[in-house]
Amino acid sequence: MSRLLSRSLLAALLAPALLAAQSVDSTGARPIALKDAVSLAQQNALGAVQARGQVRSAESGVRAARAALFPSLNLTLGQVNQSGDRFDSQGRLVPYLAPQPWSYSTGISSTVNLFDGGRRLNEVRRSRSDVGAAEANEVTQQFNVALQVKTQYYSILAARESEAAARAQLDQAREQLKASIARTRAGVATLSDSLRSVVAVGNAQLALITAQNNLRVASAALTRLVGSETPVTALPSDTLDLALAPIDSAELAGMINQSPTVRQAQAQETSALASVRSARTPYLPTVDLTYSRSGNGFDKYYGIGSQSLAYTNNFAIRLAYPLFNNYQREDVLNRAKVQADVAEATVRDTRLAAQQTFVQQLGALRTAQQRIALQQVSVAAAQEDVRVQQQRYTLGASTLLDLLTSQSTLDAARSALIQARQDFRVARAQLESLVGRELQ
Repeated sequence: MSRLLSRSLLAALLAPALLAAQSVDSTGARPIALKDAVSLAQQNALGAVQARGQVRSAESGVRAARAALFPSLNLTLGQVNQSGDRFDSQGRLVPYLAPQPWSYSTGISSTVNLFDGGRRLNEVRRSRSDVGAAEANEVTQQFNVALQVKTQYYSILAARESEAAARAQLDQAREQLKASIARTRAGVATLSDSLRSVVAVGNAQLALITAQNNLRVASAALTRLVGSETPVTALPSDTLDLALAPIDSAELAGMINQSPTVRQAQAQETSALASVRSARTPYLPTVDLTYSRSGNGFDKYYGIGSQSLAYTNNFAIRLAYPLFNNYQREDVLNRAKVQADVAEATVRDTRLAAQQTFVQQLGALRTAQQRIALQQVSVAAAQEDVRVQQQRYTLGASTLLDLLTSQSTLDAARSALIQARQDFRVARAQLESLVGRELQ
């Protein structure tokens, strides 16, 4: 029996040291402030880069649509060499020797559309709407990226808080282990007390390892989001709670209709309506005005040298109206109307979805606030209960099981407080992403 007791005590003494050797954190990540992380991600993240590219493409589309209102201009230069064989009057193949084997030509032409039923003007309006949609999408992507960064950043903060809680749990478990070993040696406690203490130390150490692993995983995700070649992590100073200041829900509700996603859907609807108007223009005739001036001759300097070219001027007005184009006009118009109907429904659904998300996240925010206040009291009460149970166990007035139960309650209260803080931070970030502005 004494040999078994000695082996158990040796295992109890070695277990914390062995587990501690496995919990060394070696991430070596560079701390970065939250605002800097958001700024870097909005510059480097794939979604942000794509959104900026869409804005540039849409702006280029506006310039192209406006340029279509101006006349086209073409300049041509050419030269032709005449040589080879010819048949004479008797059908014999003889070499052809032209007096001027080289001939030269030049020309300039311009065409302007006088009337196209308003298609080009509608294209300008549509392209402007595309710019508005792209700009709204850029804002949406910026806040989506900010939301992703904040989520990972807050996960790092939660992991740090969990790590601190696990260390406190480990310290308490080690103190319990020392006390149980001493009581077992003194013969006032059973061997099961020491073994339960070993399990408590192992659980605390496992919680510490888990928290450190979560820290490394969240730091790696943050590093990817900000586009950093070296690992980054959250600043320890940012573990402070966000201010639990009341949020004006009525003011936020008024911002829903001007949120980036709603404005993007509205701009897309405007673009779809412009496409419908453009699809109607083929039912009207088109009128084009064309002018060209071309010259031909044998001056190798294209008329600038000693010889001149013979010039011809052409002026034409063309009216065209397709009587039947194999149902192409009708098909394009029907497709445009379908897209307009979808865009209208999208605006309505986007607005309602924003309202739904607002109600959901505002409720989550307020619930998290209440949970934080409640769990802070729960942690304080659990700490006091552990202190009392520790004293009672030392005096022999309670069992180790009572003390471990109190410790488990304290651990659960700490975890619940950390989760409540995490939920509050994420809900706040969700609201910021929804309305497209930072909440002070």
